[in-house]
Formats: sequence, structure tokens, C-alpha cells
Amino acid sequence: QVQLVESGGGSVQPGGSLRLSCAASGSNFNIDTMGWYRQAPGKQRELVAAIRSGGSSNYADSVKGRFTISRDNAANTVSLQMNSLKPEDTAVYYCNARVLIVATIFNNYWGQGTQVTVSS
Repeated sequence: QVQLVESGGGSVQPGGSLRLSCAASGSNFNIDTMGWYRQAPGKQRELVAAIRSGGSSNYADSVKGRFTISRDNAANTVSLQMNSLKPEDTAVYYCNARVLIVATIFNNYWGQGTQVTVSS
């Protein structure tokens, strides 16, 4: 089992910045990909950004150039620096870890979610 604990989030005015962090804990796990998803009211959960253990990353088009994902493999942590925030970034943000079990079998784990509100 892997537990994900998120921190950060909160309320900010448009144009402001926030940083989300997520720490994974457990025993004997190998995390392949860590990422952040978000879900706004009435909408489906969507990928914001993800980063693999080798460092390659991908972003949703809506956040490219504004958000930066980073990862510390030794500490099993992932962070999301969010700049130039917009009201449409308002959502609950969830940390995700894709854990290699064996061969090509993976398990997905989720954090509890943290609210980000962008409003004037």
C-alpha cells in the first residue's frame, strides 16, 4: 500500500502563485509516474501534469508555460508550482502515483485532494 499526503493549496487572486506538494509513504514500492489531476465542480477529473521517474513530464495544454512539475525520487515527493493562476484553475487537486507491481502491472494511488481557489 502507498499513502499520498498532499499539502499546499488555498485561495489566491488571479495572477497569483501557489505550490502543491505530495509525499508518498509505504513499504517496498516503486513509483513509475507521479502526477497531479484536478476536478472542478460538475466536470470530470483531468490530468494537469505528470512526471516519470526518469524526469520526462507532460502537461495539459491549459497549464503549459504556467505550471511546473518536479519530483524528488529519493524522497518520493512531487510538487506542482502554479504561476499566473486563473479563475478557471479553481478545482480540487489530487496527487496520483502509478506504482509498478510486477512486469507491466501497475496500481494507481490517490491523495485526498486539496482545494485551489482562484478568485478576486
